[in-house]
Amino acid sequence: MTTVGLLYPGHAAEDDFPRIEILLDTDIRLPLFATGTGKDAYRADALREQGAPARLAEGVEELRLAGAEALLWASSGGSFAQGWEGAHEQVSTLARAAGLPASSASIGFGHAVRELGAGRVAVAAPYPEDVTGLFVEFLASAGVEVVAAASGGAASSAEACSWTPEQVKRLVREADDPDAEVVLIPDTALHTAAYVPELEELLGKPVLTANQVTVWEGLRLTDRRTWAPALGTLFATREPVLRSLEPKGIEVRE
Repeated sequence: MTTVGLLYPGHAAEDDFPRIEILLDTDIRLPLFATGTGKDAYRADALREQGAPARLAEGVEELRLAGAEALLWASSGGSFAQGWEGAHEQVSTLARAAGLPASSASIGFGHAVRELGAGRVAVAAPYPEDVTGLFVEFLASAGVEVVAAASGGAASSAEACSWTPEQVKRLVREADDPDAEVVLIPDTALHTAAYVPELEELLGKPVLTANQVTVWEGLRLTDRRTWAPALGTLFATREPVLRSLEPKGIEVRE
């Protein structure tokens, strides 16, 4: 059995992770601890406070007792809002506190883009434009070129978690660009686990979503690889597959 402990900010789309466990259909377990969030707002100051060391430390012992072999801070904004150096210091502090390997959703995006052999991406973010800009800057620090970006204007995780698949689909269509090899959907407050392959067929290219990437990054830390095409290209191959998909324009469904 492989166990990845998840520190998740508050309550929004955490039910994606039990769904991912089922889709993985293996002995992988994803115990989750909901950390305190403070003010639920998609603002840089609120997101930085969300990722404060004391908040992340809240769930360390519980996840250790659950058998976690690695810890993931399952928050995109709560990590990239710290900046490149701040996000790495954040997970270093977490790793030291837990005595376990640790990473975050935002750091995982950089690793996942490289896993797919990509360098140019589009970003479809539910955030206000200024917060999306922070993610774009973070990706640039990771050596990832953002060729296009779209912002959904959601003000909080409570708003984002209420989005329907149709709203997500409209945003990814708006964000996509012919030069983008992969489309990234940050924000672990979005429910996306049920339809990643449909988004990929819609766009004709790999799609990386925050909750999918969070789990993949945790498994990477434990040196565990698993084949789960129901979770998209990232879980379907180790070989770069860019441009191998063709858009089919199918509807995104729950």
